[in-house]
Amino acid sequence: MNAIFTVAGKEFRDGLRNRWVLAITIVFALFAIGLAWFGAAAAGHVGFTGVATTIISLATLAVFLIPLIALMLAYDSIVGEDQQGTLLLLLTYPLSRSQLVTGKFLGHASILGLSTLVGFGVAGVVIGLLGGGVDAGQLAGGFGMFIGSALLLGWSFIGMAYLISVMVGDKSKAAGLALVVWFLFVLVYDLVLLALLVGTEGAVSSVLFQVLLLFNPTDVFRLINLTGFEAAREYAGLTSVGADAYSLPLLFGVLAVWAVVPFLLAMWRFRHRTA
Repeated sequence: MNAIFTVAGKEFRDGLRNRWVLAITIVFALFAIGLAWFGAAAAGHVGFTGVATTIISLATLAVFLIPLIALMLAYDSIVGEDQQGTLLLLLTYPLSRSQLVTGKFLGHASILGLSTLVGFGVAGVVIGLLGGGVDAGQLAGGFGMFIGSALLLGWSFIGMAYLISVMVGDKSKAAGLALVVWFLFVLVYDLVLLALLVGTEGAVSSVLFQVLLLFNPTDVFRLINLTGFEAAREYAGLTSVGADAYSLPLLFGVLAVWAVVPFLLAMWRFRHRTA
């Protein structure tokens, strides 16, 4: 365990030194505060409009931003070391391949986790102080649910980034695959589901459709946040189909599985690599 935490600490310190933590934290904080105040600008209203509206705005755009940041943060975690010639050096140290990849994963997960907690947490505090008449309990509950699901969503895509990084031998190819993964999960998957509904004229059973939503972590994230408030359900789009099918604990459990499985696959693949 000491070896794992040593590697994780090094990755985290590298993130601090490279300003990753600061940059992501600022992006998340400004993103959340800006959406809270200007999310209803199209309707002619500027200012905090309510917890449900804020969570809707945050979840709608965070589902694009968080996976992209997670993938860009970790796509070169292994292949980058390999191309720099430092991977073989690391493997000469008294630690196993599993310990190495676990430590690096924990380091990157800590970078994104701290940035998510601080960035969105600060935004929640600012909204609570300046929002005027905000229900503190509802705000804390809404932001707590959002931050928790955002953490798991980010870790899911960090795991995918590691899986990409151990499968390719070229950093530029890893970057390209990371963008493809982002495109498929964030944009294409829901379009395919929509095409399935239209192509079959709604003949697809609601149970099957609800199950298919669980095969995409971004849809699980939407289910948690866009259906967690009754007022938000009309904006949930395709995910409204699964609004009443799953409980919040189950959805958080599914998202946790998404955070673990890609990483375990990456660990298995790395252990069986020849170099």
